[in-house]
Amino acid sequence: MARTEHYVTLFDSAFLPYGLCLHESLLREDPAAWLWIVCMDEPVHAQLTRLSLPRVSLVRLAEAETPALRAVKPDRTAGEYCWTLTPFVPSFVFERAPQAERVTYVDADLYFFASPASLLGDFEASGKQVLLTEHAYDPEYDYSAQSGRFCVQFMTFRRSAAAFEVLADWQGQCIEWCYDRVEPGRFGDQKYLDEWPQRFADSVHVLGARERTVGPWNARFFHRRDGALAATFYHFHGFRLVGSHLALTFSHFEVGQGARAYYRGYLIAMRRSLRRLRGMDIPVRTRPLPPALRPLRTLAREWWQGRAAFARV
Repeated sequence: MARTEHYVTLFDSAFLPYGLCLHESLLREDPAAWLWIVCMDEPVHAQLTRLSLPRVSLVRLAEAETPALRAVKPDRTAGEYCWTLTPFVPSFVFERAPQAERVTYVDADLYFFASPASLLGDFEASGKQVLLTEHAYDPEYDYSAQSGRFCVQFMTFRRSAAAFEVLADWQGQCIEWCYDRVEPGRFGDQKYLDEWPQRFADSVHVLGARERTVGPWNARFFHRRDGALAATFYHFHGFRLVGSHLALTFSHFEVGQGARAYYRGYLIAMRRSLRRLRGMDIPVRTRPLPPALRPLRTLAREWWQGRAAFARV
């Protein structure tokens, strides 16, 4: 019998289409996976309840919040509060799923193109307790100093005292400070991770296969280096629905021609998600287009040039 891997993510109703894509890809690549979704607002909990996704546990925000989280909530924006909550959600799953040997946090805008088993196998072989993945920036887009060496996108924690120690430390840091701005040694929930390989050297493993965790900040680099992309997952950072039938697929980065197949695959999945939601009269929320890109909004077909692309959805 296949081992059940437990994954956890969080999102609100604005991110529901992305969450459906994540769920679809995860169960396609790992049919035994179980996905925990922390619902950041009541509408998304009601919508997901109606959708009745297989192999999913829904968690209301109030169930996941601790007194410490509630105390800092008024001081954080919605996005900052999501970041503040992230270190707590693996612990929440461990508490409610005694059978879970490990828990992997995944961002809602990930999409799997291959089984995560290779990543988890690398982690298991290390004998360590916590798995980190690097941004692995294209040298032209190296924002490590500002955003951090590591990306809070795919992080695995074993059920062990050592992993719980790392989580508790991270939780305390994010309660104290977790904002969408850069300060020395701090940026959101992410910059804290830079010190883990030294502070927790016996516990933390850094994934070696950096080319398996791809995003717009490194797709062009790995394609040029390796001649092809072989992503386990692609992180669709910057993808946003900007109209009823228009999406900004990426911006600010030149992702290169090698990434086009990944974006096409994601667009197909996104269209399926949107059709399903519209068929059930579940509203799809769109987000404003960045001012610099508004003159391009009238484009009707997929369009690639420089550091931005649009597509029909």
